Amino acid sequence: MATVKRNAKGVRRSAASRSRANTARKAKARTSSVMDSAMAVLPFTEEQLHRIFLAIIIGGAVALAWFVASLAGVPAMAQQQIAGLATNAGFEVRHVTVSGVDRMNELKVYNRVLGARDRPMPLVDLDAIRSDLLELNWVKDARVSRQLPDRLIINIVEREPHAVLQRADKLVLIDSTGAELEPISRANAKGMLVVSGPGARKQVEALTNLLESAPALKPRVDRAEWIGNRRWDITFNTDQVLSLPQGGKKASTALVAFAKLDGTSRLLGGKVAKFDMRAPERIYMRIPGRSQEVLKTGEDK
Repeated sequence: MATVKRNAKGVRRSAASRSRANTARKAKARTSSVMDSAMAVLPFTEEQLHRIFLAIIIGGAVALAWFVASLAGVPAMAQQQIAGLATNAGFEVRHVTVSGVDRMNELKVYNRVLGARDRPMPLVDLDAIRSDLLELNWVKDARVSRQLPDRLIINIVEREPHAVLQRADKLVLIDSTGAELEPISRANAKGMLVVSGPGARKQVEALTNLLESAPALKPRVDRAEWIGNRRWDITFNTDQVLSLPQGGKKASTALVAFAKLDGTSRLLGGKVAKFDMRAPERIYMRIPGRSQEVLKTGEDK
């Protein structure tokens, strides 16, 4: 008697397999559609995306290699391996962008950074470059950053010219803290406040505060001489001199009092050559030729 084997189980398996295949094809089609839509929205070409993914992968590999090497206690060897890997991948300093430079010579900034050119990015010491830039007279602050794969970004904060320091042999431009910027010619210094006297550079901030206490007089001050390392002689644009007392508070009080007197009696522009306010609550005035006139009057009598 012949026996016929039933194949119902195999049919069910085949149908299930075909169903899974159809489901997978539909899911793949939907995924491809979503990816295509995303690619159309992103502002990158396919080639640029490949480069971005490559940079992420290499960056992760570099970080992992450094971490493993640090744990193993061989950071020097790891640096060389990472440097080679980064260089081969294009992570090497080839461009330097400088911003924020207005008055100073921009070449001085580039000269300080050129040592980093053609160096692998992982070996560039940003803090060392910043410290080097801060040594430049004009640089008040500096920010240094990497722009992968091959660019260093340097942002300079310049010091602002404030006054001119008169030395024995030259004039030097200084900022509001007294920091020296660069030599300046007498012609270019015209119209700027000139500060002189031993130790005057360290007193520039105090002088600024003093002049701000009498804003009406401040624009009329041409020169300020630090006398005996203790007090100021102020010369106005009328060539008249005002001697102020020692001490910041006393000097400020005297200057304000002088401003009030000038407002009521117009002292500046008159015959008095020098005003002396060193004595409390008194003002002595010297008029050129007055002593000779007094002597001549006494002789006539």
